[in-house]
Amino acid sequence: MKAQPKASHYINGRYVDDEQGRPLEVIYPATGEAIARLHAATPNIVELAVEAARAAQDEWARVRPAERGRILRRAADILRARNDELARLETLDTGKPVQETEVADPASAAEALEFFGGAVAAFHGDYVDFGGGPFAYTRREPLGVCVGIGAWNYPIQGAGWKSAPALAMGNAMVFKPSENTPLSALALAEIYTEAGLPDGLFNVVQGLSEVGAALVTHPEVAKVSLTGSVPTGRKVLAEAGARMKHATMELGGKSPLIVFDDADVENAVGGAMLANFYSTGQVCSNGTRVFVQEGIYDRFLARLTERTAKIRIGDPLDPATQMGPLINRAQLDKVTGYIAIGREEGARLHHGGGVPHLQGFEGGFFIEPTIFTGVRDDMRIAREEIFGPVMSVLTFREEGEAIERANDTEFGLSAGVFTLNLPRAHRVIAELKAGSCWINHYNLAPVELPFGGFRQSGVGRENSLAALAHYSQLKSVYVETGDVDSPY
Repeated sequence: MKAQPKASHYINGRYVDDEQGRPLEVIYPATGEAIARLHAATPNIVELAVEAARAAQDEWARVRPAERGRILRRAADILRARNDELARLETLDTGKPVQETEVADPASAAEALEFFGGAVAAFHGDYVDFGGGPFAYTRREPLGVCVGIGAWNYPIQGAGWKSAPALAMGNAMVFKPSENTPLSALALAEIYTEAGLPDGLFNVVQGLSEVGAALVTHPEVAKVSLTGSVPTGRKVLAEAGARMKHATMELGGKSPLIVFDDADVENAVGGAMLANFYSTGQVCSNGTRVFVQEGIYDRFLARLTERTAKIRIGDPLDPATQMGPLINRAQLDKVTGYIAIGREEGARLHHGGGVPHLQGFEGGFFIEPTIFTGVRDDMRIAREEIFGPVMSVLTFREEGEAIERANDTEFGLSAGVFTLNLPRAHRVIAELKAGSCWINHYNLAPVELPFGGFRQSGVGRENSLAALAHYSQLKSVYVETGDVDSPY
């Protein structure tokens, strides 16, 4: 099984390579076999990419926003037309089941391109009337060359979420995918070119942290947008801040999901499963601390256990498969390590926790969906981001207690509430310190809504008109229509 691209990087509208770069093997997580071999960007490749972006950006910024939007919408149409082949590529890259990638990956990138392509023409500055003649206006202007650094759990979605608002606003972008999942960003770059995007405006370079650092610190780069872990985000934000660059950090979390005793049990269980097991638990917004009110606990746990036991683990390319492997061996070791820690700390391993042995996939990085009960708030499995399908179920009695415990974390990415009492739902959500919240659902991220976190979970927002604001800068213009009143 192979998925070898034409070359490692895409710069100025064409594939390029430099075999002096560090070799990068692309591993199919379901089998552990190499499906492609690329090279990390050398300093020369980084310079070529940034220079191509810089040279193309000025003219692009002068293109009418509606025309920029038309190109993005054409690219969205191509993404949708090629959804099946792109979904398969994403499955090979990430190990996620094709039943997921067919609905959640290229499709979400297409939604981003379509939304920003349509929204940008109406996103502009304001007019201010001072009365009696003088007035002012503001202009939304592009930043210049932007850098996007993607995560490995949603590669083509991340490339779309970052590039679409950047390009719509008249910027150019150099995008570095995760070294674990480098393939689909190259496919997106080809599609942009086919849709008519001028050369140099979307460039893809591969590599590890040193390539990301070279891009972040490059003097021609005006902004960096990172999706990744909190430790990585701190480092990147420090480098950007030291150089007064704009930055968006979409980082991790340890998010709470609160289930009150009047909730619809089936919906609450479905929400908790989406919040922990989708994409094999490798979702930054996951609600991994599930607080269940005592009155509903037994019914909730019984249905959760029953439904979790039916999850089908196996070949990600089989449309019937519901859960694929983790991204790599290191992540498998991390997740199994946390499962061991949970047991050592006294939590009860209620379900799963094992490594399944699947015929034909012995080299894959599979893990069973895991449920812990008897979890205390101070346990590591309840405080640290695991990034795997490991759910901690905790109980509570009163609303105030649930809010206090839910907020007892350094993170603040997401939160969810299940209840049929809508006044309580809105009241509790208002008290939770998280940037992306759900009532009676979990983990939906429509492009029309801002996505991002509070506290250690990041700064800035992806998606919605907020993203256009983050890829632009405001210029204020005062216009005098009379004489200058000066004391000099």
